[in-house]
Amino acid sequence: MDIKKKIESLREEMEQHNYNYYVLDKPQISDYEFDMKLKELQELEEKHPEFQDENSPTQRVGGAVTKSFATVQHEYRMYSLSNSYSKEELEDWEKRIGKVVEGKVQYVCELKYDGASISLTYENGTLQQAVTRGDGFQGDDVTNNVRTIRSVPLKLKGDYPERFHIRGEIILPYEGFAKMNAERVEIGEEPYANPRNTASGSLKLQDSAEVAKRPLECLLYTITGKNIAISSQFEGLEKARKWGFKVPEESELKNSIDEVLDYINYWDKHRHDLPYETDGVVVKVNDFQQQEELGHTAKSPRWAMAYKFKAEQESTKLKKITYQVGRTGAITPVANLEPVQLAGTIVKRASLHNADQIEKLDVREGDTVFVEKGGEIIPKIVGVDFTKRDPDSEPTKYATHCPECDTELVRAAGEAQHYCPNTNGCPPQIIGRIQHYISRKAMDIEGLGGETVALLVNNDLIENYADLYTLKKEDILPLERMAEKSAENLVNGIEKSKEVPFERVLFALGIRYVGETVAKKLAKHFKNIDALMAASEEELINLDEIGERIAWSVRDFFDSEANVENVKRLREYGVQLEISAEKLANQTDKLGGNTFVISGVFEKVSRDELKKMIEDNGGKVSSSISSKTNYLVAGENMGPSKLAKAEKLGTNIISEDDFLKMVN
Repeated sequence: MDIKKKIESLREEMEQHNYNYYVLDKPQISDYEFDMKLKELQELEEKHPEFQDENSPTQRVGGAVTKSFATVQHEYRMYSLSNSYSKEELEDWEKRIGKVVEGKVQYVCELKYDGASISLTYENGTLQQAVTRGDGFQGDDVTNNVRTIRSVPLKLKGDYPERFHIRGEIILPYEGFAKMNAERVEIGEEPYANPRNTASGSLKLQDSAEVAKRPLECLLYTITGKNIAISSQFEGLEKARKWGFKVPEESELKNSIDEVLDYINYWDKHRHDLPYETDGVVVKVNDFQQQEELGHTAKSPRWAMAYKFKAEQESTKLKKITYQVGRTGAITPVANLEPVQLAGTIVKRASLHNADQIEKLDVREGDTVFVEKGGEIIPKIVGVDFTKRDPDSEPTKYATHCPECDTELVRAAGEAQHYCPNTNGCPPQIIGRIQHYISRKAMDIEGLGGETVALLVNNDLIENYADLYTLKKEDILPLERMAEKSAENLVNGIEKSKEVPFERVLFALGIRYVGETVAKKLAKHFKNIDALMAASEEELINLDEIGERIAWSVRDFFDSEANVENVKRLREYGVQLEISAEKLANQTDKLGGNTFVISGVFEKVSRDELKKMIEDNGGKVSSSISSKTNYLVAGENMGPSKLAKAEKLGTNIISEDDFLKMVN
């Protein structure tokens, strides 16, 4: 087979595997096999640039940088939908349709996904352009970013029209959103507010490689264009599936408004079982000819209606706005409320996110505010009952100085958050950094908890984590609720932390954006703290999975005299600041590029030993099974759900003995 045919054959095969996994959720090969084939294709394309194709599966990883997003006119306007909130409103809508359209009317019910609207243009079966909704008349060209979304086909199959547009919603599933937020919290960043805004913001990131790392999905629901040879909405959904698009299976064809209402009632109860946010049902007249007859108003089609589920919402009084300081200095405004029952829990506090949100909603102390559970999880203020506002109330003036240390706050251009720049003098930042240092995944200091850290700082016994190693039992005993045995345990726990390996020490230092995984990568590459401290920003960027943001943060951390002094002191106290010679001797790359999940009870080695062996041999350990898991190491009494998920995803399931053979 000649090179061109080989490349084309591999591309076709990769797209099919991509479709099987991301659209059908039925993978036919393991992630490892997929990665090997993708690597083979990448190498062939690099050697033969004359056969480059922007729609190749290798382009999914991103890399294109868009400094500014071009404004594009929509060929067909993207209308907004009229909303209804009751059975009566839907019945009235049906009566209006009956006055215009003769004969039987069928309806298509689709779940209304809460994401970012997108319009995709295809010509001759290939993706040409992706444009955001914008104002409905024009939007932003985000093609480079959308190409990285695995459920968006770059090439179609079947009897697709020569040219058409397909509209849909780019969403972020709950699982991916939770994982992203867990990673942000781990590195000291504020969590994202909700999946919808995060999905929308992802489309406007300048670096498409960053977009590629986010678990976005694209759910399609409407086809437009000339000569598309489709006569109804439901037929369009079925054809789009065959062409390779991810079209939700929950869409159904109904024969009456009563059937529509049954569908709405069902999903109002079961929407929480879905893997992503949905806030209602979109009901459309099925027949395109009837849609044309009905036409549009100035803002919306007469042939479609969005039924919005009622969000659980309560009103209560906002007593006071206070400000929290995180360990990175980020300021979060908090609404302190009169307690109110909401979605089964008593809510006393709600996030106001930032100064822009307060100004947008015009929230003031003393207001009666409406509180909702954002994404059914985080309480948020969604509005103000202006009819109950005190006529003498004053607009909220956002804090100008840190509530803890009175340092003037700063807000960088383009940042939503205000920050306290007094890194080494602001008590919550000092306490937060030390609490991070002693945490379980970092130094895991036995006998020392978060409250004790605050006690030590507030009593001027420590100012940073290096000071922990100077503590003596007699310093600690006078503290409140500190018995002799507790003081001994604390001092012994600090002493024992000197045995913690370098990669965990590096994570414990609290360098912004350096989470557990990045710390391991940096430790493995640089081997000791001196090499890392001497590394240039460029050298850091060239490392796999270390982007500009992390590189800048590492350099910024070690450019601080206070941080360098702390590291110097940690070295003097005997903390591990290099990978041990013994560990270096045992490290290989045998398992490089593979991700393992460990589950169950093992006979020959412990779970912790298994994890260590995986990492020492270049592998990665994950706590949950996903599409990126290559192997599940299965022991006795393993949970059935993990096994079922592994089998569904086609993950390689191996025994303890199988694994030991792999590394020996």
